[in-house]
Formats: sequence, C-alpha cells, structure tokens
Amino acid sequence: MIEVINIKKSFGDKVVLNDVSCKMESGKVNLIIGSSGSGKTVFIKCIVGLVDVDAGEIKYEGVDFVNMAQNDRKELRTQIGMLFQGSALFDSLNVEQNVMFPLDMFTKQTMSQKRKRVNEVLDRVNLKDTNHKFPAELSGGMKKRVALARAIVLNPKYLFCDEPNSGLDPQTSLVIDRLILEITKEFNITTVMNTHDMNTVMESGDHIIYLYKGLKQWEGSNKDIIFSKDQYLNDFIFASEFLQDAKNMRMLQASQEAHK
Repeated sequence: MIEVINIKKSFGDKVVLNDVSCKMESGKVNLIIGSSGSGKTVFIKCIVGLVDVDAGEIKYEGVDFVNMAQNDRKELRTQIGMLFQGSALFDSLNVEQNVMFPLDMFTKQTMSQKRKRVNEVLDRVNLKDTNHKFPAELSGGMKKRVALARAIVLNPKYLFCDEPNSGLDPQTSLVIDRLILEITKEFNITTVMNTHDMNTVMESGDHIIYLYKGLKQWEGSNKDIIFSKDQYLNDFIFASEFLQDAKNMRMLQASQEAHK
C-alpha cells in the first residue's frame, strides 16, 4: 500500500498540488484522472521521487519515503516497475535484451536464469517466441506489452503506468487494460495509473482519484463514478458519448432494481 498524506507542490507562484491525500491499496488498479494541468503527472512524479514535495508525507507500507536516505530509496526502486507512455524501448536492443535490462542492472543472476525469467514474463503478456525481434518490427500494442514485461520482470510490489493506452486503437487498449488488471490482481501489485482514457476508467478503475486544479476533487470506484454528483467530475467524464450512454444505462438499471 502507498499512503499519500497532505502533499503540496508548487513551481514558483503556481500551486500544482494542494493538500492531496489518498491511499493506494495492493491488488488494485489505482487511477489518477483529470484534465491537462490538473496536477496528475506531477502527482505521480512526487510519489516515485522524481519530484520532491514541498510538504506532506508519502509512505510505502508505512515507511516514510520523503525523508528516506538515498541508498534506501535506491533499494525501494528495485521494487517499482514503470510503464512509460511511449514504451521507451531501446531501438538497438531486441525484445529479450530490452526485457532483460532491469535484470542486468539490479541482479547478479546467471544468463540462463535471466533468460528463464524473460521467457516467463513474455509468455505472461502473450509474446512467446518474440525474443529476437526488434522494436521496429513490432506493432504499437506489442511494444506496450514488451514494456509491460520489462516493468514486471523484477517482480515489483508497485507498478506505475503513464498513459499506457496512448496512441493505441480501442481494441488494443482493451487488451493492455486487461493485462494490467490481471497482473495487478495475480501478483497483488499496487498499481498506479495516470490516464485520460474513459474506457480504462470503466474497465479497470478499482480506485479512482480525480484531480481538479491541484485538489483531490473526488475519490471512488468505477461503480460509483457514474452516479457522481460532482459537477466538475461530470463535466470531465461525460464529455465522452460512451460514458454518457453508460450513465444512462446505469441509471435505468438502478431504477429497475428499485422497483422490483
């Protein structure tokens, strides 16, 4: 579990995060949503230590991250997997070498041990026998799955995903969403995802935090979000015709159940 307590962050006179608190539980996909400029990217960067907070606490399993010594932070980062928006694969390395990279950096495993682990995670993301392909030979969805395999190769406790569906078609996005959700639950990972994708919200939103102008405006699940009475949240999510249709369907179902 990751606990964020009253964190604040400003850049000059601009307040980006203002007294934000939340808990992100293991075995759940914790979504951070909000319009551009809402603070969600800075929020994730603060949690992983890429940006220092001005005030507040961040705790990993109850351990203070903000004041943690650099060596301890380095150790904690070996428990964190990152799935970047653009996949961030090394073009000059093949799939096996890309996925093996964290093992080379952070372990002393033998080559046979590393290859065994690489094959395990490639099989888990449905990319068996792609070891010797290069990124240029892969589709966008395959690149994301290679990046996901690399993110979980060290058996992380925590997985951070930055817009994992960016640039993907709806069907491929659904595949990535379901993979992340399955892996999160299968390995009891604390997954934190920054997304604009409202289909992801409905598919994977065990726990959703909506940021508005640096404030935590709303918090709940994908089962709650359709019935939210928060005007800012409604304006944000129901700009999507899909979500408006989903809301109408949920309201109809609720009405039918109430009259049974």
